[in-house]
Amino acid sequence: MPLKLSLRPGERFVVNGAVVQNGDRRAALVLQNKASVLREKDIMLPEEASSPARRIYFPIMLMYLGEADLDSSYGEFAARLAEFMGVVRDPAVLAECVAISREVMAAEYYRALMRCRKLMQYESERLGTAAHVDQSLPARGRAG
Repeated sequence: MPLKLSLRPGERFVVNGAVVQNGDRRAALVLQNKASVLREKDIMLPEEASSPARRIYFPIMLMYLGEADLDSSYGEFAARLAEFMGVVRDPAVLAECVAISREVMAAEYYRALMRCRKLMQYESERLGTAAHVDQSLPARGRAG
């Protein structure tokens, strides 16, 4: 099934590790086959992995984009997830953690990333920050 991306002027996104930037007008892009795609709002730079939930998100993102050693990224993910689960007591959040782990083990990285956004929202609420998850990820892409 094709994936249609509606792009804002100048919006960046990553397709299979390549950073692509839209021109000066709105555009639509249709991908006809399976590809690893992340929009600008979902891209996290290493220095932005600054909280426990973000440190779970970051290695999943690397695995999804194929930008790092899979074993190393998986090990980092597993360690960070175990730490997070060790301090959380909310059953719904723990269930999300288990679901994220299952999706990562099944190489369903994009689904795991979207679930991880729920962890970041939970963390944000617990830390008392007013930012929503959509605002918590940077509004920029990586330079290519």
